[in-house]
Amino acid sequence: MQNNTLTGKVAIVYGGSGSLGAGIAKAYAAAGARVFLVGRTEATLAKAAAEAGAEADAAAGTEADAVVAYDVLDARDEEAVEAHAASVVERAGRIDISVNLVPRGDWHGVPLTEMSVEQYTRPVVQGIACQFITARAAARRMTAQGSGVILSLDSGSANGSPMMGGTAAADGAIDALIRQFAQEVGPAGVRVCGIWTAGVTDSLTPEKLASTGAPGLDEAGVAGIRSHLDGLRMTKRSPRIADVAALATFLASDAAVSVTGTWINATAGMFAD
Repeated sequence: MQNNTLTGKVAIVYGGSGSLGAGIAKAYAAAGARVFLVGRTEATLAKAAAEAGAEADAAAGTEADAVVAYDVLDARDEEAVEAHAASVVERAGRIDISVNLVPRGDWHGVPLTEMSVEQYTRPVVQGIACQFITARAAARRMTAQGSGVILSLDSGSANGSPMMGGTAAADGAIDALIRQFAQEVGPAGVRVCGIWTAGVTDSLTPEKLASTGAPGLDEAGVAGIRSHLDGLRMTKRSPRIADVAALATFLASDAAVSVTGTWINATAGMFAD
């Protein structure tokens, strides 16, 4: 059965070629949204866009009305993001949903006493700047039209996570940014909220983990990390890409009209907050 919860909506997914971005794009397209994927690598963006378009066709049972496009740019470049947001409004008439899943350069597995200043501060500086740039671009258009939803996602590590380096500080900064944006743009009809995941296990790969400071892992090593994360949850099951995509679809829909200024705890009980 076709899911029409986002019919007529226009969404931008920053970091759209990553596993989570691609998963959310598929869910949005299947729910009827017109989706614009943003990233820095054309090949992976094109693949994600094609898969999301196929998902929309399958959901509709025919060629879907939803359009999935992609644009290559750096979401940390404020001039490029502003120009892109303006171009989306020109092409689609509006922006209803903005989601930022851009990597921040997090570095894990090293005690704070052994980390460099650059390793600790990199995800804080890059993460808050990128989130601010994309949220601001969306908020400017959404407040003018009187509606919209801005979504973010982080691990929830501001609740306390040893050996996570600057991730905790970066998450805390973004948590605060989202709440502040919600307070300022709420009167104009714009909702702003986020999702805590504390790790999405089927998004983990040896390559992705190596980029955060865990070199030398093979698939068996990654499976061990997934099992460890499962064991830390109240439910003994970590969130999956499809779970996060379904929640992001709900939050972007009119069914979540009362949800703003908060973070949804989707950690399966990693944090009790």
